[in-house]
Amino acid sequence: MVARAPPPSSAAAFALALGALLSCAPAPPGAAAAAVGASGGDAERQTCPALQPAEALSHTDLVRRLTDPCRYDRLRRPGSGDQPLNVSTRAYVYLFQSDSAQTLHFQVHLLLQFRYEDPRLAYSDIAPHVSEVVGEGEMQDRIWTPHVYLSNEHTSGVMGTQVKDVLISIYPDGAVIFAFRLKAVLFCWMRLEKFPFDEQRCPLVLESWTYNSSDLLLQWEDDSPVVLNPLLHLSEYTLVNMWTNETNTGSYFGTKYNRGPVHGQYSSLSITFHLAREMGYYMMDYYVPSILLVGISWVSFWLEANALAARINLGTSTMLTFITLSSKTGSQLPKVSYIKASEIWFLGCTAFIIGSLVEFAFVNTIYRRRKNVELVKADTKNILKSALTPKLARKQLMQQKGNAILERSSSCPSGMNNSTATLSMQSTSSMLEIPGSLGSGKGILDATPDSSPNNSIEIPVPNVTNTPSPGTSFTTMTPQEIAQWIDTRSRFCFPLAFLVFNALYWSFIWI
Repeated sequence: MVARAPPPSSAAAFALALGALLSCAPAPPGAAAAAVGASGGDAERQTCPALQPAEALSHTDLVRRLTDPCRYDRLRRPGSGDQPLNVSTRAYVYLFQSDSAQTLHFQVHLLLQFRYEDPRLAYSDIAPHVSEVVGEGEMQDRIWTPHVYLSNEHTSGVMGTQVKDVLISIYPDGAVIFAFRLKAVLFCWMRLEKFPFDEQRCPLVLESWTYNSSDLLLQWEDDSPVVLNPLLHLSEYTLVNMWTNETNTGSYFGTKYNRGPVHGQYSSLSITFHLAREMGYYMMDYYVPSILLVGISWVSFWLEANALAARINLGTSTMLTFITLSSKTGSQLPKVSYIKASEIWFLGCTAFIIGSLVEFAFVNTIYRRRKNVELVKADTKNILKSALTPKLARKQLMQQKGNAILERSSSCPSGMNNSTATLSMQSTSSMLEIPGSLGSGKGILDATPDSSPNNSIEIPVPNVTNTPSPGTSFTTMTPQEIAQWIDTRSRFCFPLAFLVFNALYWSFIWI
């Protein structure tokens, strides 16, 4: 059996009738829009989370509500559009070393820290009990951070094993500290004229990428902008000095291009490392061995001039060893258009080693001669001249003797009747032709045994003698003596010349 509902009362029936009449009446203008706005406001209040009460929120929830897209745009930089945002920077250098001199690279590990103000992240009013909010990579994806790059980098990357080493701290007043560990290989345009005694100035340049200097300014912290690891030790260089600089780079595409993402001047920071190369390795592995090799090449001066096998093997072995030693050092350097100090040393030492070989060839050639050498005087000039051109020297001796005779002849008096010479007649029918000025007017004078006593004719001739001048003396040296003399002088001349070369070379290095 089903129970039936009681009939409605008069008051309830009147209410139902009034509702039906109102539902049929037209809606007033603007009522629908008001209803939609009210519903939209309700939806917005539902999608944008409230900031209060923040005392019960965790740090993660607090950051999520502060950076919710309904109130935070991470594509916009903090601050107003009229004034640039100041980003204070500090760097801590873990590692600094030369990567390769041949590629002009050096490697650096550092911690970069940027500090700036973002008023949109201030939470002192809603969460006064929270002193600091710390996050890592997830927080970086929710807030605005400055995009700074290394303008002279070859390769770079944020360090980290499983998670990138990024750390962000937000303070109640909206201050943000953004830090990360960076590993980079940078270019260093080295000047190698004085290699391996050179000094280099290698910069590390930070530059803003997204915003130019009218929107963002990079600046160093006033207190200790760059800090070096106290355990930092360079293997090939010594850190002489280090300094920082702030500047603005010029426009990449010129001043007439004032539109587009890359225009205007960009703020830049730089750290310059003044490095001096450690010379101990090169002194012990290159310079000292090369000096010893040059000295060994002089041993041939104490060997016999005819010791062909010993002197040839000694000269060629020292030359090949020195070339191998130099090629090992030169392979570590880039190919540059100018000459380096190490190449000047190589050329000098090569010249001395080749000089010892040339001296041996010269001495051995002289040693194998068979004719003795006549010298006016046994001094350096005459010995070398006779050794270089022996036949020419003898001709010059005879010419000198002839010149002395002519000088004596030209000094005789004009009257030659006072000086006579006796010519013996070897035949009874000889004919002697005498100029007419000297005879009796006949061109021919018959000479017979009865023409004059003792079968002779007296004819006036100049007083000529073949005897040398009283002050002239001659010395004869054998080729073996000349070869020995050259070897003896080379024992002193080569070391002395090498000392002069060293004095000039090291003066150029240290000046």
